[in-house]
Amino acid sequence: MFDDDRPRPAGHPGELAARLASENLDPLSQDELEERIALLELEIVRTRTHMERADKHRRAAEAFFGSPEKPPA
Repeated sequence: MFDDDRPRPAGHPGELAARLASENLDPLSQDELEERIALLELEIVRTRTHMERADKHRRAAEAFFGSPEKPPA
């Protein structure tokens, strides 16, 4: 059983996203901001591609093994 309050490893994605969102953008130049946006857009594409691949893998496993039964509500 997993505990949601368990310590997360340093660099956990949620922590990294929170740090990124809280960074002060004031000292960045227009060029630096454009570069940051380009890098973030590339990361979004990479993340979406991974999600799609994982979903395709899950659907293939469900097609082969059958869908897991959902517990009664």
